[in-house]
Amino acid sequence: MTQELWRMSATEMAERVARRDVSSLELTRSALQRLEAVNPHINAVVDVLTDSALLAASQADAALARGEAVGPLHGVPVTVKINVDMAACATTNGVVAFKDLVAREDSPVVANLRKAGAIVIGRTNAPAFSYRWFTDNDLHGRTTNPWHSRVTPGGSSGGAAAAVAAGIGAIAHGNDLGGSIRYPAYACGVAGLRPSAGRVPAYNPTQSADRTLAVQLASVQGPLARTVGDLRIALAAMAGGDARDAWWVPAVSSDRGASLPARVAVCAELPGIHTDPAVRDAVRQAARWLEDAGCIVEEAVPPRLSEACALWLDLVTNESRSGLGDIIMRHGDESIRTAFASQRRLAAPLDLVGYVNGLARRTGILRDWQCFFERYPVLLMPVSCAKPFAIDEDQRGDDAVRHILDMQSPLLATALLGLPGLSVPTGLCDGVPMGVQLVSGRFQEAQCLAAGEAIEARAGTLTPMDPVR
Repeated sequence: MTQELWRMSATEMAERVARRDVSSLELTRSALQRLEAVNPHINAVVDVLTDSALLAASQADAALARGEAVGPLHGVPVTVKINVDMAACATTNGVVAFKDLVAREDSPVVANLRKAGAIVIGRTNAPAFSYRWFTDNDLHGRTTNPWHSRVTPGGSSGGAAAAVAAGIGAIAHGNDLGGSIRYPAYACGVAGLRPSAGRVPAYNPTQSADRTLAVQLASVQGPLARTVGDLRIALAAMAGGDARDAWWVPAVSSDRGASLPARVAVCAELPGIHTDPAVRDAVRQAARWLEDAGCIVEEAVPPRLSEACALWLDLVTNESRSGLGDIIMRHGDESIRTAFASQRRLAAPLDLVGYVNGLARRTGILRDWQCFFERYPVLLMPVSCAKPFAIDEDQRGDDAVRHILDMQSPLLATALLGLPGLSVPTGLCDGVPMGVQLVSGRFQEAQCLAAGEAIEARAGTLTPMDPVR
């Protein structure tokens, strides 16, 4: 029995622990056994925390026996990405130079997961500096997509997505600056939620300086899971307040009983960008499912999308000139240096006036999107305009990186605006996962989750699965 407990959803795990049908220790041992069986084939978890996980599970069981109140994830095995602080662990961020950067305290998202009762069984891989849509680095090696070894598992939360797809932990923590939750979820056939900026608190006590403004506005922490329902309880657990994050907002939680949006905009093809027919078909199929569920579905293109995508590139890349870019070029491995150099060459150079005006334009674009959501509470669109990329496609020069940026427009535009986005699987195409993205207004995650569950009800779930060898 213990061996198969890892297959359960996080929701079922938490419910069964609370009823004492199963113990936290049994769940944790099962998850660790699954990790031992499949992780050597995908290298998703690069820091296995066996001893501390078993201790935490025993303590969780003891707390339940004493009659103490339990959190929404009590006893549920989870993973945490290697780029956030977790006490007594190295925050390597996939960089050799940071292999000994051991945190003394938890980041807010890790602290919140622990408060909710989650058991952290391991830390998942990311590209160097968490700055690629491909997960490989000189310190921890390459993470393999469980579905196909020649296809990226996504990035930067590629380890998180591969782990949860293969059954290593019911929930995985990730973060998203330009698609780093949604794209790995898409590539690995799981669900991934990018919350609104400010929903989940973020801060790394090991950091030497605060991040630059556009990065602060775009970057979020969030969950990946095998079901949309598990994303809901993971978000509730992660979103607790923390004074260390100046941007955190005490927003109303996303309730399980949220109704489907009355009207949904569908944008299967982005203006001026070639969309792979398989991607287009997935979006249109999801639109039909939502229509069957009772939504009014209309074709509509969100405002100024290409402008928002270009602005993400220009603002984030120009901010890197204040220090991060130099650190990447000095301490990064060859892959991140190559990809980042192409990105720098593709971004329009901005002086101070251009940068300030760019931030002002961001406000105007967000205003237009918020007005769009007044008519269409949810937007259905691609996660990426292409099927998951071949590994290391960003190593093939500026033209290849330009193509990638174009394909990732649905990710970049929404990230710049700090909007919530949900990636949900729709099936397989030639053995590779396909999926769609649902976007809503700020702090309206409940709308995305409700629509995502309607799609999931028709598409089913693709995982957990045994890695293809």
